[in-house]
Amino acid sequence: MPAKQPTQPPTTPKVTGPASYFPSIEKKYGRPIGEWKQLLRSNPATRHSDLVNWLKTEHEMGHGHANALVAHTLAEDTKSASQPSVSTSGGAD
Repeated sequence: MPAKQPTQPPTTPKVTGPASYFPSIEKKYGRPIGEWKQLLRSNPATRHSDLVNWLKTEHEMGHGHANALVAHTLAEDTKSASQPSVSTSGGAD
């Protein structure tokens, strides 16, 4: 009788791209990602490079972390802006 192979626990998909930096950003700078995104969205600057420089200057964030956070936030905003809005009015007049 062959030996039974141990079953492997299910694996979660590996996070890639800018979001892969999020755990280290939260650990190093002490704020949750949602808070960083709120700060970026409330900033009057809209250009990627301006927002990256702001994070580096005002929050002493490293370039890689700032770039990842800005890229992810702007992509998320662009994606939500391109989604058609869904009407919840309930139908005809």
